Amino acid sequence: MSATLPQVRVIADQVYSRAGGRDRLADLYIPETQASPAVVLWLHGGGWRFGDRRMAPDLAAFAAQSGLAVVSIDYRLSDEAKFPAQVEDVKTAVRWVRSVAGQQGLNTKRVGLWGSSAGGHLAACAALSDAGQWATPEHAGHSSAVQAVVDGYGPTNLARIDSDRAASAPVGDDLESLAIGDVLPAAHPESFESRLLGVPVSASSSEVQSADPVHYVRSGSPPFLILHGRADTLIPCAQSGYLFDALAAAGNDATLVLFENLKHGFFNNPRLAEENYGEVTVRRSSPRGQDASWVFDPAADIPSMVCAFLRAQLVPIGASTPKSAKV
Repeated sequence: MSATLPQVRVIADQVYSRAGGRDRLADLYIPETQASPAVVLWLHGGGWRFGDRRMAPDLAAFAAQSGLAVVSIDYRLSDEAKFPAQVEDVKTAVRWVRSVAGQQGLNTKRVGLWGSSAGGHLAACAALSDAGQWATPEHAGHSSAVQAVVDGYGPTNLARIDSDRAASAPVGDDLESLAIGDVLPAAHPESFESRLLGVPVSASSSEVQSADPVHYVRSGSPPFLILHGRADTLIPCAQSGYLFDALAAAGNDATLVLFENLKHGFFNNPRLAEENYGEVTVRRSSPRGQDASWVFDPAADIPSMVCAFLRAQLVPIGASTPKSAKV
């Protein structure tokens, strides 16, 4: 199925995988104003149990205004398959994008991941794990390596979530929080975290660590932009702090931005650029002996911040910039 929007070619319902014997689908948003655009994959939130590729910001607008192609994917949810099936799907999708890059006119030398909540967790796991880890035979011969990650309020250390938040966190009014509903403590056998692992978080430290992106950080990890609201009670911002600290300690390029007023799920807010973020706190780490890879603008709205970061990491120097990079 294909549709046309102003400046953006939308190619929906593409099969990128047959994991578990079912079609796994992706939608592509390709800006027609940019020759051979670089690619970023969007990974939706929903506690690993809910949601699909259409639970997202306005990806067509982002593609048109950033000059980046966006690929939004479904991945196996926890009621169907346990971790690491979800990360396997992400890595398979990256290889698939590279396999079809020629026919779609995409530049996949540098690919980014952009995830929200559970999707941020999966983005970090896929980006930080070794090349051969959680690999599948599909689209073999293509790399699953990525060159940039935007992690929006993703959990990074499952064993510490209960100590970071109240046992019954209030539910926000954003799409992700409404889909998730009441929150059980992570240690509960029916919690989102336990359902992801297939065992209670409280029962197996090895299973928990296997799903924690913070434990896969190494020197030479791709650049990270980590965004989190200080008012987030579903996934407290301390979780993003753990990931930033690990990336910085290993000498990686990482930026952590905290927003005083923002709660969970803010990427799905269509008026995100106009919101009052309150005080903005920034922590940055650059590879030893190098300058930061992009210029951070503390006055920028979040969509523009994401756009600037991804373009700095994925687009060759000297490439043309769309007239408007604000979404």
